[in-house]
Amino acid sequence: MTRPRAVIFDVGGVLFQWSPRFLYERLIEDGRALDAFLATVLTREWHFQHDCGRPFAETSAELIAQFPEHADLISVWQERFNETIPGPVPGTVEILEELDAAGVPLFCITNFSGEFWGPFRDREAAVFDRFRDIIVSGTERLIKPDPAIYALALERFGLAPGEAVFIDDVPANAEAATRAGIRGIHFTGAEALRAELAGLGLLD
Repeated sequence: MTRPRAVIFDVGGVLFQWSPRFLYERLIEDGRALDAFLATVLTREWHFQHDCGRPFAETSAELIAQFPEHADLISVWQERFNETIPGPVPGTVEILEELDAAGVPLFCITNFSGEFWGPFRDREAAVFDRFRDIIVSGTERLIKPDPAIYALALERFGLAPGEAVFIDDVPANAEAATRAGIRGIHFTGAEALRAELAGLGLLD
C-alpha cells in the first residue's frame, strides 16, 4: 500500500468554525425568532447553492421575493459573511503548522462560495499561504462529495492514488475521498486527528 506523503484539509468544521448563527445572533435578539429565521428563511440548504457556484445576486433575489419582510437580514449575508466564521477550530491550525514545518505538502478542498472565498482567504492569509493549492467548489462548480472534485484534486495537486489523506468533518465527504483514491479521515477533533496522522508517519 502506498504511504501517504501529502495532507488535504477541508476548511469549515476542520480548520475554522462556521455557522450562520454566529452572524445572526448579533442581529436577532429574540432566541425563538432567531431559531425560526435560520430554520425557515436563511437555511444551510439555501447557502449550499453558493457553494455550488450560484451567485448571491440570484439566490438573494429569490429569497427576498419569498420572504420580503426579511429583505434587510438576507441582504447582509454577503457583506458580513466573514462574521459566520469567528475563528479557528481549536488545535487544527497548530497541526497544520507542524505539518508545514516538517515539509509535508499541504492542499485544500473546500465547499465554499467563489464570491465569498476571496475576502475570507485574505483575512486568514497566514493560514492559507501554507497551502500549495486550494480547490474551491463554488469556483469549480464541483462540490463534495461528487467524485469529480477528488479526481480534479489528484490531477491538479500532482498526486497519485494513495499518496494523500483528506480530512473532513462530514463523513460522506471523507468516505467519497477514500473511494476516489484519497484516504479519508473523518475529523472529530484535533487530538484524534493528531493521533491518526502520527500513526501514518505524517507527524511525530
